Amino acid sequence: MVVPAHNEAAVLDRCLDRLSGPGVQVVVVPNGCTDDTAQLARRRGDVEVVELSEGSKTAALNAGDRAATGFPRIYVDGDVVLTPGAVHRLAEALRRTGALVAVPRRELDLTGRPLAVRAYFAIHDRLPAIRTGLFGRGVIALSATGRARFGEFPAVTADDLFLDSLYGADERVVVDEAASVVATPRRTADLLRRLRRVRAGNAALRAASGGTRRADRWSWLRDVVLRDPRLAPAGVIYVGLTVLAAWQARRAPSAGWERDESSRAEARA
Repeated sequence: MVVPAHNEAAVLDRCLDRLSGPGVQVVVVPNGCTDDTAQLARRRGDVEVVELSEGSKTAALNAGDRAATGFPRIYVDGDVVLTPGAVHRLAEALRRTGALVAVPRRELDLTGRPLAVRAYFAIHDRLPAIRTGLFGRGVIALSATGRARFGEFPAVTADDLFLDSLYGADERVVVDEAASVVATPRRTADLLRRLRRVRAGNAALRAASGGTRRADRWSWLRDVVLRDPRLAPAGVIYVGLTVLAAWQARRAPSAGWERDESSRAEARA
């Protein structure tokens, strides 16, 4: 198990509580942290810690891979929470099905979120690409054969989209009995920040790789709203936020990593 963690002190314990256990190797890789993420991980005593001075998720994934010894290899973002038993269910699904990669279903925490955020995810969560893709969950499990398909993680921000490009539909499995609980942004501005980051990372990966899943700009309408017209108002908000984020990204490209801090702030409260 590899857990890259950049300034995740507010949420790391709740993540690790669902990962560690007898016979489970967990490697936490604090990278470029300015908080006490590394100290918190070391105090636990049930994880291995590989600390990096550089703030880079790619570097953290590769460092964690070098320290990890077993399979399946499960990569878990430090800000997500798996449901009880999810680790074993992912491993069992890989063994039972022969798939190369397994992901849990996604559960969204929308508690107390504003209308615009709830409307966006009402559409986003129903997109076929989200239901079958390896991204947007913060958790990906690879068999030994699956991990052998590539060398080191490339220097891209869209690491989950990179993995999604490597495995066909018959090589992956979504494990409904396991869930990754993903905290959504608490404010509309935080959602826009996340959308700009995702858009920039995906665009950079697609420019560098010909095998990456292409964006389907009309899936929200064809696959979601036309199938359930009651979602039309949410669809309008979804499109509006998507277009606004794209316009903001073109107008003032970010020079750094636009991370949503609001869900982490919630954990501190």
